[in-house]
Amino acid sequence: MGTYRDLTVWQKSMTLARRIYEITTRFPEDERFGLVSQMRRCSVSIPSNIAEGYGRETEREHSHFLFVSLGSSNELETQLILSNGFGYVEEKCYQEIMDLNLEVNKMLSSLIYKLRHPDPNNL
Repeated sequence: MGTYRDLTVWQKSMTLARRIYEITTRFPEDERFGLVSQMRRCSVSIPSNIAEGYGRETEREHSHFLFVSLGSSNELETQLILSNGFGYVEEKCYQEIMDLNLEVNKMLSSLIYKLRHPDPNNL
């Protein structure tokens, strides 16, 4: 069965969190307690909730934590759009991170769907 560390979505969300930490070091100092703090918390929330949900006993609990991760991904997307609009993130970097976040978002949605609609042939 493996661990949550074997999940591609967890691995990609860890990469996403590292990238967010990297880019936010270049944000203006006056954003330290604003966007920087919010973006870092959101990005860390994604893999953290994937891990926490993986350790839960029921599929319902597991999917709850995946929904929290999904919400954090959506929140991060909004903050990335704002950061780009303020000129804090270069366009190429912005697009790269947005693409990675979208990929994580889709993977989370797929995992949630699979948990809620198990394939009877794989039981």
